[in-house]
Amino acid sequence: MITNKRDDVLDAALILFAERGFDGTTIPMIADKAKVGAGTIYRYFENKEALFNWLFQYWVTRLSEIVKDNFPNDLTNIRLHHRHIFFQIIQFVNHNEHALHFIDSHCSAHYLDEKSQKLFADFLEFLRSILERGKKQGDICSMPADALIAIVYGAIVQLFKLMRMNILEETPELLVNIEECCWNAIKVH
Repeated sequence: MITNKRDDVLDAALILFAERGFDGTTIPMIADKAKVGAGTIYRYFENKEALFNWLFQYWVTRLSEIVKDNFPNDLTNIRLHHRHIFFQIIQFVNHNEHALHFIDSHCSAHYLDEKSQKLFADFLEFLRSILERGKKQGDICSMPADALIAIVYGAIVQLFKLMRMNILEETPELLVNIEECCWNAIKVH
């Protein structure tokens, strides 16, 4: 099988950054995991920060695209929006095992460049706008949107952490129940 060295580098870097963090990952470690020479990485990226920011931008863009894909047109049905976002994030994680953990563990890091920060801020703003609309309609608790995001997003991140550790088994029934619990946590009672 012929592989693209750049893709091998990106795959290896994603796994290492997700598992070891930015500071715990070195260019030689990435090269070793990608089975390339360290010099190969520098052909594609100026330094570790450039590689990291490229990955962060790529994965935040993918997450945003997946969440927005086939987004329900009915602006008044916040319950439907919540379900869509939840299951689109689940789909994202199921196809990109390390990406959500990578994004979550680095989304406020000091080494993110302006473009990375803006992409993530834009994604959060999309979520905030839905929550604010839900609050105005009386469907969502009148808490700060960022607190509401933390409740749902935090649950998803923790859920997949437990699945990666083989503490929980992903089943369709479990996911439906968790989505319902997340909705119940933020809806007006």
